[in-house]
Amino acid sequence: MNIHGKDIKIFAANSNKELAQKIADQLGLPLSKCEVGTFSDGEIAISVGETVRGSDVFVVQSTCPPVNNNLMELLIMIDALKRASAGRITAVIPYFGYARQDRKSKPRDPISSKLVADLITAAGADRVLTMDLHAAQIQGFFNIPLDHLVGMPILSKLFEEKHLEDLVVVSPDLGSVNRARTFANRLDAPIAIIDKRRPRPNVSEIMNIIGDIKDKNVVIIDDIIDTAGTLCNAANSLKERGAKSVRACATHALLSGPAIERIRDSAIEELVILDTIPLTEEKKLDKIRVETVSKVFAQAIERIYSDQSVSKIFE
Repeated sequence: MNIHGKDIKIFAANSNKELAQKIADQLGLPLSKCEVGTFSDGEIAISVGETVRGSDVFVVQSTCPPVNNNLMELLIMIDALKRASAGRITAVIPYFGYARQDRKSKPRDPISSKLVADLITAAGADRVLTMDLHAAQIQGFFNIPLDHLVGMPILSKLFEEKHLEDLVVVSPDLGSVNRARTFANRLDAPIAIIDKRRPRPNVSEIMNIIGDIKDKNVVIIDDIIDTAGTLCNAANSLKERGAKSVRACATHALLSGPAIERIRDSAIEELVILDTIPLTEEKKLDKIRVETVSKVFAQAIERIYSDQSVSKIFE
């Protein structure tokens, strides 16, 4: 692929090589040559194996666990490409770590997502391509162009095909209401809202359920599943209060700590996630279904490369 005299190259660090390969396959391109390893003391070592001078370069790297290693790989790779005279460098970050630290919730808290945005810019990225930021305002933390993709159309299409009767879309908390409403509008379904409180990080307690879920097939939609406490508490509460069936979907599945055990033992019949974060073998369950975001990222990369509107993908 060559437009305006510039070739396009897709690089991948270690966090999600499988997704990077799928994106490259969608574009009909090979993954560019690059070795990402460590020195004996743990320092990250990156060697770019081909010329990038003047090229339009896309680096695919989710900043998922191990978060700090993956973030440093991204920063060092961007620096290596910049010093090798790449024409333009786009950081393709399907899952943007530190996104939940987007504000000061109490005195002396850091705003870590702003710090990460500054680091990516300082490393030499010219633009960022990401999906479903936990907080929309993070787009404003970058002083370079950012294209924000959404996973909801992929998820909603899957549930449209199921043709579930008496469907209700559930927001797991007050902060996800807009996402749930958009999802529900696509499925022509009503919404319900779970009122919860969080006494400490990664711990949630269900207070009330706003809306009619009795004898309904419910779908919980969220952007991130971390320890799955919120999701599984919500699913169990919905089932206890009369829901006919409970399904769930989310863009980013971190599934850390006791998440897999919680999901396995919960009232959730099916959990649909996207592959912005790789699902390792030990985390695979029969009730977990993974759908790929490679097509939408490939479309976005092609549009960025050819200077077309990325928003047209979702129209």
